[in-house]
Amino acid sequence: MPTKRLLVVVGPTGSGKTDLSIRLALHYAAPILSTDSRQVYRGMPIGTAQPSAGQLQTVEHHFIASHDLKDNLSCGEYEVQALARLEQLFTTHDYVVAVGGSGLYVRALCEGMDDLPQADESLRAELNRRLTDEGIESLAAQLRELDPVYYETVDRSNPARVVRALEVCLQTGRPYSEQRTGERRPRPFEIVKIGIDLPREELYDRIDRRVDQMLADGLEAEARALYPYRALNALQTVGYREFFDYFDGRIGYDEAVELIKRNSRRYAKRQLTWFRRDSEIRWFAPDDDAAIIAHIDSK
Repeated sequence: MPTKRLLVVVGPTGSGKTDLSIRLALHYAAPILSTDSRQVYRGMPIGTAQPSAGQLQTVEHHFIASHDLKDNLSCGEYEVQALARLEQLFTTHDYVVAVGGSGLYVRALCEGMDDLPQADESLRAELNRRLTDEGIESLAAQLRELDPVYYETVDRSNPARVVRALEVCLQTGRPYSEQRTGERRPRPFEIVKIGIDLPREELYDRIDRRVDQMLADGLEAEARALYPYRALNALQTVGYREFFDYFDGRIGYDEAVELIKRNSRRYAKRQLTWFRRDSEIRWFAPDDDAAIIAHIDSK
């Protein structure tokens, strides 16, 4: 029986992951499974840079606009659902391409997540209300009191991680850090990880140009339509947060645009820092298809 292979494409925002995943999927006659924690939601195609209608027609995609904004798909829930989908896909395909820049979703898919409690919806709603009213600093300060160990390592500019860690502390009465084992779970398929690498100046230029294209495509109108749901976890995202502040009168339009570009570049830097820690990732230029395919086929 042929070995089943999951081809995992990672890299920073704006680096060309989607285009590469399409080319790999066509080469290996494979479907695509998204590992993007925002593209999974409906109603936000521009701000999350979901694949275009043409790309979705060209290759079969999964976990793109598949969930409602209110679903709040945690990493643990994603792991369960994505593995179930992979089991189905591998019955008819030898390869599946997984693509996205959400490090925790990639980890959940490839290694598994710790058995943490599912979200308490009322508690999550309260924490998100506090996030909107008081800002991330208030929640981070409480996390520091309840779990000083995790506080020192968490990306405190990432509201979703702060909220989730605080939520677990409050639900269980134990520090979040004590409940993270980091044990790797076996997978019934081979995993080949491909990372996209670009010179920083080129990456930042691509990010700026992509933001300009998002604005031309209607990002402001999309954000305005999502504004009533701004407290939801899915919308604590670069591109929407800045426009929400603009709608609230806290900043001007030009400042919102500059902040989206700046925060997108900062997010890309954090993504690279995360993925660089994974020694299993082999790095390539985004258009070096021949070398990438040769690497995959050599495994």
